[in-house]
This record gives sequence, C-alpha cells and structure tokens, in this order.
Amino acid sequence: MFGLIKNSVYGFLETFPQPSSNNLPKYYQSEDYISHTDAKRNVFEKVYHLVRSFSLKSKLSLINNFAGEKKTLLDVGCGTGDFLHKAQNNGWSISGVEPNDEARAIANSKTHKAVYNIEQLLQFENNSFDVITLWHVLEHLPNLNEQLAVFKKLLKTNGTLVIAVPNYRSFDAGYYKSFWAAFDVPRHLWHFNRKSVSKLFNSIEMEVIKVKPMWFDAFYVSMLSEKYKTGKMNAIRGLWIGLLSNLKAVSTKEASSLIYIIKNK
Repeated sequence: MFGLIKNSVYGFLETFPQPSSNNLPKYYQSEDYISHTDAKRNVFEKVYHLVRSFSLKSKLSLINNFAGEKKTLLDVGCGTGDFLHKAQNNGWSISGVEPNDEARAIANSKTHKAVYNIEQLLQFENNSFDVITLWHVLEHLPNLNEQLAVFKKLLKTNGTLVIAVPNYRSFDAGYYKSFWAAFDVPRHLWHFNRKSVSKLFNSIEMEVIKVKPMWFDAFYVSMLSEKYKTGKMNAIRGLWIGLLSNLKAVSTKEASSLIYIIKNK
C-alpha cells in the first residue's frame, strides 16, 4: 500500500514508500497507460486524443512566446511524440526524451528519430535549449532535486522551463480525496500545489513568472475519479464535478492541473 506524506521543506506531498528504480517501470507496463499509446479503443481514449489535438495548438502557441534565435526545444517524457512533431513542423529544432521503448519508437517514427532514452539527458551540452517542457512528467521523476539541476544546466541563460502538473489543492482533488485519479500512486511520486512549486524552483535560482490553468484536465480527471470511486462509468457526474472545479478555479486560481512558466537566471 502507498500513502502520502508532506514534504516539510517545500510543502508538496510525496508518495510513500516510493518504488525502487528497479520496480518503478513495472507500474507503466500496461496497455491502459494512455500516454504510451496512440490507441482509441474506448470513450476515455477517444476523449483523450480529441483534447490532445486541441491542446497541441495551445502548447505550441505558448512556447512560441519564448523562442530564441535557434528555437531549440527539449521535451522530457515526450510519450508518442505528437507535441514534438507539431513543434518540428513549425520551425523548432527538437529533441525528446522518453524512457518507454514502445512510446519512443512511435515518437521516433514521427520526428525523424529525434527522441532518445533517458540517459541522453546527461549527454546534451549545457546551455543548449531555449525551452524545456515537461507535460505531466515532473510528478513521475525520481531523484527530483537531481533532475531539476540537470534541467537548469541544459537551459540557456534566461531560458524557459514549462511544466504542467496536477494541483492537489483543486476542488476536484478535495472532492474525490483518495479516489482522485491525478494522485495516481505510485506512478506519481510528487504531488504539487502553487506555493510548493514556487519554493522548489526559487531554491535553485529559477522563478515562476506565470501560472496558467489546464481547463480540460478537470473533466478528464473527474470522470476517471468517478470510475475509481464508484466502480462504474458515470460520465455525467464526472463532467459536472469537472465543471464545478473549473468554475471555482476562476476565482481561486486552483485548477485541476496548472502550467508553470519558469525562467532560468
């Protein structure tokens, strides 16, 4: 059994106990782990891919605000490579990292073999990238402080780190509690809120300059949470809780998932 404990320094939650590096990969060995497949076998997968198609345009528009002269992009945990493919077609010089063999193979078929295994992170030259993105990836990474130090070195001075992570202070998280799908233990090792992200990056001389909501996540996560809670699909109820979460987030700023735009110093 896995539980959550609060980090006394930064305030995020940690999955406890954390799986060892040898055991962690087995929790991703499932055809149902959606970011590792292009399948559209059921309503969840069809909704996921429909939303992903829309979100790719939004993500590209976001990073275009931080393009340097060479438009160099690293996407960490790039899954099947759709975001990299979109960026490549829009003039970005791309690199990706993806530890899952099957997902990496699919990504390489879309990006002219621009995607590498995780070990490549230590092979890139320092100060190489204008933008580094982690779309729902940071919460999966073991050895968090070591990973952040690597990203900081790889970014150019004044480069931009863009991370998207679930927000355990959202309304839907509070409603579903232990059934909240975005806890996803033990695959999610860390569980963030706004204050903890700012404290974490301030500690390595990086600054959160903007936070943006991911509105679609509330609906998807709530539908999945409803299934976990009741044992059956209740899409209408899940959509209603997702809508409530988003409406409350308009004033509280505590959306189900948040995008943090972080500048290197």
